[in-house]
Amino acid sequence: MSQSLIRRHVIDDLSHYLNTDDVLILHGARQVGKTSCLMYLKQELELSGITVHYFDLEDSRYLALLDKGVDEFLLHLAELGLNTEKLRNSDQKLFIMIDEIQYLQNPTSFLKLIADHHRYLKLIVSGSSSFEMKSKFRDSLVGRTISYELFPLSFKEFLTFKGVEFQPGPKMTDLRVDQLTTLYLQYCLYGGYPKIVLTADISTKEKYLQQIIDTYIRKDIRELAQIKEITKFNLLIEILASQSGNLLNLTELSNTCQLSLETINRYLFLLEQTYIIKLVRPFSRNLRAELTKTPKVFFYDTGLMQMLWLKSLSKNLLGSVFETSIFSELVKKYGQNFVKYWRTTDKQEIDFIVQDRDKLIPIEAKIQFPYTIPAQLNSFAEKYPQETKQSGVKLVAIKGQPIDDSMVYPWVIT
Repeated sequence: MSQSLIRRHVIDDLSHYLNTDDVLILHGARQVGKTSCLMYLKQELELSGITVHYFDLEDSRYLALLDKGVDEFLLHLAELGLNTEKLRNSDQKLFIMIDEIQYLQNPTSFLKLIADHHRYLKLIVSGSSSFEMKSKFRDSLVGRTISYELFPLSFKEFLTFKGVEFQPGPKMTDLRVDQLTTLYLQYCLYGGYPKIVLTADISTKEKYLQQIIDTYIRKDIRELAQIKEITKFNLLIEILASQSGNLLNLTELSNTCQLSLETINRYLFLLEQTYIIKLVRPFSRNLRAELTKTPKVFFYDTGLMQMLWLKSLSKNLLGSVFETSIFSELVKKYGQNFVKYWRTTDKQEIDFIVQDRDKLIPIEAKIQFPYTIPAQLNSFAEKYPQETKQSGVKLVAIKGQPIDDSMVYPWVIT
């Protein structure tokens, strides 16, 4: 198997559904590795003796073919020498991978017809924009698809890409902790886009990140939403990058960018749907004490965040960059909708509240380990004793030494 293809954790999730009738959908931002995941899975299946056919819809020939409908597609498969009638009457499945499914004029109709009438075809498809996919996909696909989101690399995946074996344990040598600390600092400073991780030279990393900004954020997304106020849109994303981890002040953004609140909200929605930012909502069960409804804004990738904000990759770890990296790690482990923050009317605040089934995990992020557990963590545990009893509170940091069991390094929480 090619060494350029490295197994991502999502492969394990996809593998659970390879023998079902579900259409598998993998979506995420450009350059996060969707195509590589498809190619890895393709090679893995082929090594097992399974035939896989791959179609990239960025190739206009295949796009035109599939836009003509399922019958034309089946005719093409027959021209490739495949006996679809024989497959229909057998227990075997023919694996079909379609990259960039959102380019189809009517992907819903195409996928639905295959899912309902050609179950011998196992479809595994990818798409780059949740916004564009949601605008084209209809409710008629409900019950026929299973979707997975692919983000930039998690730290554990980052270690795999670096060729570092990692097995978490209750104790580690100082040598191992020093190694992981050095690597996590790299992960924070440069981000988790696979191409960036595999590039050694920092100036080249910056060029690649700038390409993502220019082609994906400032071109693809802009054209997707038909954004006409280009300068103001660019200013907005630069300001958001400088405020990652902060409360979102819509009025201030509106005044600074000279955009209406309606337009600001539309752009924020678009940036969320295209996997650039996430608006994190406050955790609240006590409406009197936990009153704020203002979301915080976070970027998914620290490298992208810094290039938009600082125009280069910082040599020193900033607090907002570290906090953003922790957010990104938590989202990859627990899911977008299960990471919140906590803020009370008397100004107590905790960076993250993770909702893990019936548990609540309050997490505070600091670059340096403090001498004591912050009071707000203990205050939250007192308010929610049953929900925090099992998990406890967490203070996550990267520099210094933890002096309490509640103080942990980033790789412990992920």
